[in-house]
Amino acid sequence: MSNAEYQYEYNGGRWQMKLKGEIDIYTAAEFKEQINAVIDEETGDIHIDCSQLNYMDSTGLGVLIGALRRLKEQDRNIYLKNLQPNVYKLFHITGLDKIFILEV
Repeated sequence: MSNAEYQYEYNGGRWQMKLKGEIDIYTAAEFKEQINAVIDEETGDIHIDCSQLNYMDSTGLGVLIGALRRLKEQDRNIYLKNLQPNVYKLFHITGLDKIFILEV
C-alpha cells in the first residue's frame, strides 16, 4: 500500500502545499479531501511543491484536474513546482503540461 503526506500553509501571501510520497488509487481520496478543504476554506491560488512527490498515477491526476476546475470557476489557479522527472513525464504525455502552470 502506498503512502502520502500533505502539508499546507499560508506563506508570503499565497497557499503552499507540499506533497510527499505517492498519489495513487490508495491515497487519492485523502489528497482530494485535503486539497478541497484548502479550496473551500481559503482564497487565492494554490502553489504545490512536488519535490518529494515520488509517484502519481491517473487517479492523482484526476484529483488535480477536478481541483483546477473548481479553482478556475473562482479565477484561481494551481501552480506545480519541482516535479520529479517521472511525474513531469506524466503531465507531458497527457498534455496536462499545457493546462497546469508548471514551475521549475
